Amino acid sequence: MKKVILDLATTLDGFIEGPNGETDWCIMDDDMDFNGFLSGIDTIFYGRVSYDAWGNYQPEENTDPEEQKVWEEVHSKNKFVFSSQNREDENAVFISSDIVEKVSEIKKQGGKDIWLYGGASLIKTFIQNNLIDTYRISVHPVALGKGKPLFEDLKGRLNLKLIKTNVFRSGVVQLIYEPQTQS
Repeated sequence: MKKVILDLATTLDGFIEGPNGETDWCIMDDDMDFNGFLSGIDTIFYGRVSYDAWGNYQPEENTDPEEQKVWEEVHSKNKFVFSSQNREDENAVFISSDIVEKVSEIKKQGGKDIWLYGGASLIKTFIQNNLIDTYRISVHPVALGKGKPLFEDLKGRLNLKLIKTNVFRSGVVQLIYEPQTQS
């Protein structure tokens, strides 16, 4: 069965974006092997705002060829957009109800894993409904002081088990967790 993987950057003080939505603090090093991550997924889950911003993003012509290849790989994936808007889009399937049931159906399809891209509201919904199988949190060496927190409005404690740690030359530390079942 496919796994839902939250792969996300956060600041040292736990924010996924600054107070004005900025993510200019995000570091992408070649030793992070983002292409390796992309090769392990065939589906991306977006919230509507994130999809509208990034779901069909095209880099400028003079962009580094490696970055252009990353965007081509991202756009080759199956895309699902979770939104109260139910609209037609040739590049994505919009889901506006029965999120838990629809995610379960998609996970049962064959193929590779699923990247829970975000945004914050969708991530919160997935956390609250225990829909995330793997948390890949890349902690960046910066503190913002304020912004949008990753873990907001939790209904209860979220117990995670550390599976792996990766340290990159930029100082980014990636923590990979799986939810721990309650006993």
